[in-house]
Amino acid sequence: MNSNPKTNANHGRTIARVLVVDDEPDIVEMIERVLLRMGLEVGRAGNVQDALQKLDGSPYDLCLTDMRLPDGEGLEIVRHIVQRNMNVPVAVITAHGNMENAISALKLGAFDYLSKPVALEQLRALVKAALELPHPAAAVRAGVHTLLGNSAAIKKVRDLIDRVARSQAPVYISGESGTGKELAARLIVEKSARRDAPFVAVNCGAIPENLMESEFFGYRKGAFTGADKDYDGFFQAANGGTLFLDEVADLPLLMQVKLLRVIQEKKVRKIGATQEEAVDVRILSASHRTLAECVQQGKFRQDLYYRLNVIALTMPPLREMRDDIAGLAQQILIRLRDNAAVEFSPAALAALRAYDFPGNVRELENVIERALALYTNNIITPADLQLKLINAASDTSPAGKFSFDTIEQSSLPEYLDGIERKVILAVLQQTGFNRTAAAKLLGITFRALRHRMARLNITDQDQQL
Repeated sequence: MNSNPKTNANHGRTIARVLVVDDEPDIVEMIERVLLRMGLEVGRAGNVQDALQKLDGSPYDLCLTDMRLPDGEGLEIVRHIVQRNMNVPVAVITAHGNMENAISALKLGAFDYLSKPVALEQLRALVKAALELPHPAAAVRAGVHTLLGNSAAIKKVRDLIDRVARSQAPVYISGESGTGKELAARLIVEKSARRDAPFVAVNCGAIPENLMESEFFGYRKGAFTGADKDYDGFFQAANGGTLFLDEVADLPLLMQVKLLRVIQEKKVRKIGATQEEAVDVRILSASHRTLAECVQQGKFRQDLYYRLNVIALTMPPLREMRDDIAGLAQQILIRLRDNAAVEFSPAALAALRAYDFPGNVRELENVIERALALYTNNIITPADLQLKLINAASDTSPAGKFSFDTIEQSSLPEYLDGIERKVILAVLQQTGFNRTAAAKLLGITFRALRHRMARLNITDQDQQL
């Protein structure tokens, strides 16, 4: 095995060193044999105090510690390393099935965990991943988008991403639609040892329930009608890398049970297979819904919630980062305008800052992309942003919110005609009743606009309203 030059260069050595902490000689000897065959140096400690002295006395690149030790718990070693920012990945070895201890260690900042009896393949994969962690100061590679902004909310998110990237712990990313949950997941991977490994993103709400098991776990040839060859599922495709479960709250309960077992055992069984196969996959998940509420409603398993929500990361909505909106808009414009010399007018930037953006950053991108199709004279104006049109489209009741009472008072076609009439009138008012300009803003032909105005009884007299 090639040791990580970045890690070792910090200590002026060419061979990585691993500290193994356990009071059972048989386990220590077994782990030591594996590590020596990987070309690593090995140090031993039989208890907490011995381990802390060795860590403080000489540099190590990785620490493997048993959870139960004669004078304390492995959690004390994890806490010692994290609190002193020692930049030493630490993994805990727990009794089989004792996931509570493993989760506690991950929450404290442990890199990963192993269950007894220790599987040699999993041990080698863990050690390799730990020693390949990029340096904390490593830059994000070209072409990878990052989280922009200087608000306290986004700085907090970036700081947490930097910390959780140096762990294998599951991360649950919450936030409204359009806040950048998948971008946060990709940044976690980019700053982790899995940055060059597969990243498989799955929209859990887009998979038919009857296909879920085969899509996630794969199948063997002949497992069912139409299975004419072996098929790898998401877990096999992400092996060695990361599986991002977007909209995880949409998973049906039966699939939640099967997913929980895979996370605990780190093994999957293809449909039609007789044996399980080990997989090395880090799980990141996200949802715009509140998982805790789904648990209370009986729609999401509590035990799976605890396995996924080991580390929680919340993406802030754009309305809580108003001071960042202008800078974000400028960056998005630079990315989308190609070589055009177009710029925002001061009034356009002010309009963007004042808007609430219920669709968050995704909506901001859509607004700017649309404005690039409408601007003139190399300047984007408030009219090009169409924010009034957006507000008009959403203002479907006196309170500005959707109301079922409105539908009950009229038929659905009449209700929809009312919305369409309101939107067209708003655009006509915006353009000074210039029908050609209004049709352009609405994305329809002049003839179609004239037809709609006639059907909805919109005349020049409405201009005075």
